[in-house]
Amino acid sequence: MTQDFGGYRSKEEFVHSVFSSIAHRYDFLNTALTFNRDKFWRRFAVGKCALKPGGAGLDVCCGTGLLALEQARAVGLSGRVTGLDFCENMLKKAVGNIARTPFRDTIGLVRGNALELPFADDSFDCVTIGFALRNVPDIKRTIEEMRRVVKPGGRVVSLELAKPGAPGFKQLYYLYFNHLVPLLGRLGAGKEGPYSWLSNSLKMFPHQSVIRDIFSGAGLADACYYELTGGIVAVHVGTKP
Repeated sequence: MTQDFGGYRSKEEFVHSVFSSIAHRYDFLNTALTFNRDKFWRRFAVGKCALKPGGAGLDVCCGTGLLALEQARAVGLSGRVTGLDFCENMLKKAVGNIARTPFRDTIGLVRGNALELPFADDSFDCVTIGFALRNVPDIKRTIEEMRRVVKPGGRVVSLELAKPGAPGFKQLYYLYFNHLVPLLGRLGAGKEGPYSWLSNSLKMFPHQSVIRDIFSGAGLADACYYELTGGIVAVHVGTKP
């Protein structure tokens, strides 16, 4: 299936334009469109990170900083968390979100690319990515980079939309996701493109079992996944040997 990026030269350029345009409404719409389940999903994902107080975490494609903040709650004020994103508008929103918490000195934000992480090998106790594997140009390379910068024994964790399989529920979910989400997103964001991309990106995204195999192929041990909320999201976990 061929992807159409609406006149942009690459997926990377297109995705940058999408998130630049919706950064100011991103958190509100995520919470509304997920019926407030996104908070539970982030807590669950960070619960699989095995982060300890005083630890060091990285959130790749951190967006507005909410998953980085969840990491900060795990490592505490004595730890450190780094959030990386390539979209300046999303990072600006993250700055505001973090400033309203006790963790403004715990979290540092970096502008950078998930395919070439600007960090040394074995730098972090855990590396996460939330709702972004669908958007990167190269899934395997992103996971390999995350593996590179995590310490031996540390975990790579992905929180992402998934493909539910339960009969009945699956049909209802895709009706909502493919038709109502773009409509509600257009009403909330004032434009159609971003939330049409949300449904289109999931169609192109591999099944959660395939993502698990990519984790294994990238050199991560004990790769597995957890399906949440009927399988509409999945949390993948792998450990660096």
